[in-house]
Parts: sequence; structure tokens; C-alpha cells
Amino acid sequence: MKMFTKLVLVSSMAISANAMAMQAMDDAALSAATGQDGISIGIAVGAGGISIDNLYIHDNDGLQASTGITGATGDAGAISIAGVTITQKGAGNLLDLVIDSDAGTGNTTGSGPNSSAFLNIAATVGAVDVSIGSIGVGVSGTSQNAALIADASTVGDVRRGATGVNEIITGLDLSLGTITANIQLGSAPQGAMIKVDSTLSGLDIKNLGIVDAAGGGTINIGGIHVRGESGAAIGVDLDINVKTTGLEIVNNSTAKNDVYIRSVGLGGASIGDVEIQGLNVGSSTITIAGH
Repeated sequence: MKMFTKLVLVSSMAISANAMAMQAMDDAALSAATGQDGISIGIAVGAGGISIDNLYIHDNDGLQASTGITGATGDAGAISIAGVTITQKGAGNLLDLVIDSDAGTGNTTGSGPNSSAFLNIAATVGAVDVSIGSIGVGVSGTSQNAALIADASTVGDVRRGATGVNEIITGLDLSLGTITANIQLGSAPQGAMIKVDSTLSGLDIKNLGIVDAAGGGTINIGGIHVRGESGAAIGVDLDINVKTTGLEIVNNSTAKNDVYIRSVGLGGASIGDVEIQGLNVGSSTITIAGH
């Protein structure tokens, strides 16, 4: 799941022209480099990386009072994520895309679901460090609320924001290695819209703090370090599809991983470190959908 999140986040941030450099190759250069036609796109992030001051996810109808859950009002709330930075590690591009279209092997004269034609996008995302200042939950702003929800043609300032934010996570630092994925749109002969079949040298999450606003205490974790079994690389094998029920992520890997959780603190007391050896999540499926 984190692999896919990384790919989507980096791709969406790539539109920030003042934070990146685009390198396009002409057809002749492509032919000399790869021996075939197609489109190749490389995106390199500048020294300052990519940054986001504030990111809000608005739940416009909140939690309905009819659920019977204490405190539910049905009023709009927002997840607030502050101070996001994405920094590329090492030389080369942050994102490389190789794009080709193919007629496929089936009915090449039909259209819609009967056509076997597809667009193939081979993506390589370089190693990155992601830092998040804090995550909280607050009251969705109202200055543009009515216009945005009504999808008005002119909404003026699109900022909405949130007030009364309660911090729930004090922040975290995420470090990921290089990963590759293959995306097919149209027909998908590979069996999924996105296939992630790659290896990671490791996954590290540091400086994570989870706040209990009611109790006043914090769960602190110095670091979560994931490696393949006995120090091997982490095998990632995912099928990702968008279905009518939502986003479906299927894990195909049977490889085991080792997890080391460092410096676990509950409130003001430390309980030490936690180690998990040979973790295998099997053929698990994650479905993400709105409600």
C-alpha cells in the first residue's frame, strides 16, 4: 500500500513546475537509445525538493448523528496535514516514464470492452525522503464551502482550509528506496491496471508520535524499520485495480519480512524496542472506497 501511495503522490506533485525540471527526448534520440518509438519522460526535482504548506481532506457530510456514535454531528470536518516535503535521494530522475501504445493480441477492430488495445506506462520512482510536520483533524472552512460543494462555475478564492485543528500525529519521516511499476490503461493484458513487481532495499519510518488529545499523552516511536527476511531486500508484488467498489490492492508476495520498532514510548514511559521476525501477510486484499 505504501508503495502505491508513494507512486501516486510523486506523480501528482510532478505538475509543480517551479519544483522540477522536465527532460523530453525527441524521436531520433529515443530510437538511438531504445531502438523503438514511443515517449520517454524524465522528471528531476531541484535542490529544494517538493513542498506543500498544508493539505486538507474534507469530509463534507461529517459523521452522521444517526450512527449513534457519541459526538457525531454530520458537520464537515477535515484531515489536516501540514509541512510536507519530498526530497530526492541520489542522482538521476525522481520519476521516469516510458509510454507506448499497443494494439494487443485480441480483436483489434472493435472498440470499448471488445478492443485489446492498451496504453503501457513503465514507471520508475527514485528513492525519496518524505517528511510530514503534523497531522490533525479540524473543522472544515466555510468561506468557499457552499460554492465548492455546489460546483459553481466561479468560486473565487479556492482556499477553504480548516480551523480548530486537533493534532493527532506529531509528524513522521518516511524513507523509501527505488521502486518500479507498470501501468496499463484501456485493455490490461497484464491482469491489473497497475502491477508493482519490484524490490526495496528497505522501508524506514522515523519520529512518529500519536497524540491522545483526551488523555493528554502521546505514543512515541523512534523508528519503524522494515527489511526482507534476514536482511534481504523487500519483495513487492502488488496488483492494483479501480473497481466499482473502490480501489483494490492485492498482495501477491509470499516473502517474509522482518520489522524492528525502535524506542516505543507510552506517555512519559518507555517500554523499549519491539521486534517481529518473518512477517508474512499472505494474499491479502485492501479495498479503499468512499461512503
